Amino acid sequence: MFLVGALAFAAGIWSRSSFATGVGVAQRQEVPFSHKHHVDGLGIDCRYCHTGVEENAVAGIPPTATCMNYHSQIWVDSPMLEPVRESFRTGASLEWIRVHDLADFVYFNHGVHVAKGVGCSTCHGQVDQMPLMWKKNSRYMEWCLDCHRQPEKFVRPREEVFNMDWEAPADQFELGRHPATPLPASVST
Repeated sequence: MFLVGALAFAAGIWSRSSFATGVGVAQRQEVPFSHKHHVDGLGIDCRYCHTGVEENAVAGIPPTATCMNYHSQIWVDSPMLEPVRESFRTGASLEWIRVHDLADFVYFNHGVHVAKGVGCSTCHGQVDQMPLMWKKNSRYMEWCLDCHRQPEKFVRPREEVFNMDWEAPADQFELGRHPATPLPASVST
């Protein structure tokens, strides 16, 4: 009986480890894209690359043409960017490994969360400080439920959703209970 209990305890510990969840582990990609460089360093807004994040269920991965808007002019001979240039020449998509991959049974809509005032950094962490992308949170159901049970702790003014430097005010709980920005007509819950 003790052995069964010890095994269950060990399995519980392992299931919450970064080895099992991927939290804090940088994901290797075909092209080592740095959000720190592009967002913090160059000031590129999330929506430039993730164009559907405000209206669509998924934020989406940008097409290679978006990268080439810059990289046809900057770092044109960089060996690191050869996969991007090859993708653009051939039309074959780059093979990105999803960092924030939800289980198939989960329905999540970025557009609704953005419209309600959930900031990028609430779920994805300080992406503007990540040289390589990693998960900030486990995406386990309990993590989602924490926010859904008390969303007033997490929502922010709509105009601050994409602000990576936004900090919750001291009266966040009260402000979150009475959001000032209504849901746009284009987004349904």
